[in-house]
Amino acid sequence: MLLSLLLTLNTFFTAAPTPDWKTPYEKSNRTKTATYQECIDYYQRLDQAYPEIKMTEMGMTDVGKPLHTVIISTDEDFDPASIHRKGKTVLLVQNGIHPGEPEGIDATMMLARDLMQQKKLKSQLDNVVLVIIPIYNVGGALNRNSHTRTNQNGPESYGFRGNARNLDLNRDFIKEDSKNARTFATIFRTWDPEIFVDNHTSNGADYQYTMTLIPTQHNKLGGALGTLLKQQMVPALYKGMEKRKWPLVPYVNSRGESPETGIFGFMESPRYATGYTALFQTLGFVPETHMLKSFDKRVASTYDLMLEFLDYAAKHGKEVQAARQKDRAALQTQQQFVLNWAPDTTQVETIQFKGYEAKYKPSEVSGLERLYYDRKAPFTRPVKFFDTYRPTVTVTKPVAYIIPQAWAEVIERLKQNQVELKRLSKDTVLTPEVYYISDYKTGPRPYEGHYLHTEVQVQKSQQPIQYFKGDYVAYLNQVSNRFLVETLEPQGPDSYFAWNFFDSVLGQKEHFSAYVFEDLAAQYLQKDPKLKAALEAAKAKDANLAKSAREQLNFIYRNTPHFENTFMRYPVTRWLGGALPVQ
Repeated sequence: MLLSLLLTLNTFFTAAPTPDWKTPYEKSNRTKTATYQECIDYYQRLDQAYPEIKMTEMGMTDVGKPLHTVIISTDEDFDPASIHRKGKTVLLVQNGIHPGEPEGIDATMMLARDLMQQKKLKSQLDNVVLVIIPIYNVGGALNRNSHTRTNQNGPESYGFRGNARNLDLNRDFIKEDSKNARTFATIFRTWDPEIFVDNHTSNGADYQYTMTLIPTQHNKLGGALGTLLKQQMVPALYKGMEKRKWPLVPYVNSRGESPETGIFGFMESPRYATGYTALFQTLGFVPETHMLKSFDKRVASTYDLMLEFLDYAAKHGKEVQAARQKDRAALQTQQQFVLNWAPDTTQVETIQFKGYEAKYKPSEVSGLERLYYDRKAPFTRPVKFFDTYRPTVTVTKPVAYIIPQAWAEVIERLKQNQVELKRLSKDTVLTPEVYYISDYKTGPRPYEGHYLHTEVQVQKSQQPIQYFKGDYVAYLNQVSNRFLVETLEPQGPDSYFAWNFFDSVLGQKEHFSAYVFEDLAAQYLQKDPKLKAALEAAKAKDANLAKSAREQLNFIYRNTPHFENTFMRYPVTRWLGGALPVQ
């Protein structure tokens, strides 16, 4: 009987061995990054093994595969609203937006496992919920190769920067050309995280650091959160990483060939991940490991930095939440909004920078002088750091924006980002403030599928406009205020106008035949002395106009009721006050 029992127990333990929780990265002796399927399979195993982990499909990507989130919640509450009611801090970590920069993919897989298996680490989740996007650019991850990251030291193979539509997803957060970006908006607005981390690998100069860091630009973030970020959180992260033997430095964004010329804080407009998340008062970070350091060191430093984010969220989550609530309350009454920024070079900090001497030698390719960094000549010396930005374009917010329903692509994006919208309950004529586009520049080549407009200038007027039942109204009394201003004001660098959503208003639709309009133009000059005087004054200033019969007719045409008033008129108007018939 005893022998039979022993044999039964032996069979049981042989049939059910302890699971092997090593990641593909660890199994490869830290030389390979997990494939898309290996990554998803690993998280599914964690989901099945631990009730504190839940893996969810949140929407589709352009390649036809779903975008997942992995939620780690120690009280097994996976409802975002409930989690926020409990006062827990939400940390959202995104990996693989550029799958050729895969450190976050492998580091986060190990972190998720260790949070479950190491009691000391797991305790950090008592008041924090970790939400992970395992691989954001699924199409890029499936397009695997060993060559496109030319400047990078490992791993053996990796994904491609462009997604299934060859879009750089880190330029797509506002225009949302990709399904990935539209699904991300759902994830982000649903979870409304206090802290967001988007893991990357750098390019650029050579230096001694393994990890560099881009925090949300503190002036752009502004308010209590901007102060907390600059004065408390960033210094705490630097101190923590120093203890872990991974000294940090700001992302090496220099204007010259060498970092010694000075480093500029990165100003991320809303097209970028952290520029987008800042619109909703989220502390955003882009860790950028150095491409020339070995892959294992890059993964290890990413792992440790994520521990520092968790540690800060656990210890200071309440402070972050209080600052966020203060900023969101202030946002309701804020009148002035900044649309664009420039570095203030009169405000300079000094950092001790650990670099390598930049030197020159003859190129073996061209025979001309080439730059190289001499790793046999390391140095530590002061470098200027420009991390203050000043506003260059500011706008006063309206009471509301009115968006005609004809502009469905814009409406769709507003809804995707959970903007609160109302609709006109009847056909009506209103007199809002109107913009006319008076000048703009357009890039000569496509950028991420668009010909981006810049240096936009506008002229204001007020005029009656016919609106129809169902046209949309967005009041500026909501969490989405900054998002609305920076996307709907045409002068914003990442406005929907800048991204070509309104280009059809830039084309004139009606014209005149000169031989017909000649007689009518003469009548206008006879009846309107002011128009005649204006034409003569314009001719005196412009020799080309004085020599061109067609242009003189055009001058008259533009100053008569025959000229269409919708030409160059921006369709989104600004409502400055008074009740609107909305439902």
